[in-house]
Amino acid sequence: MAGVSPTDLQKALSGAEYPADTEQLKKVARDNRAPREITERIDHLGKKKFQNPAEVSKAVFENE
Repeated sequence: MAGVSPTDLQKALSGAEYPADTEQLKKVARDNRAPREITERIDHLGKKKFQNPAEVSKAVFENE
């Protein structure tokens, strides 16, 4: 899934309150009209809880 940068991810998650689980993050991303590719990446993280934006970025981009 090329084309998504950490900056894109953080823009999509702007306004998220942490700690947050993947369902909360997907809702924030949808509310921010994030591209489907970003919501799909968040969805693939499974049922996790994240303490801050850095944890989300690490999980999303760790396999690149």
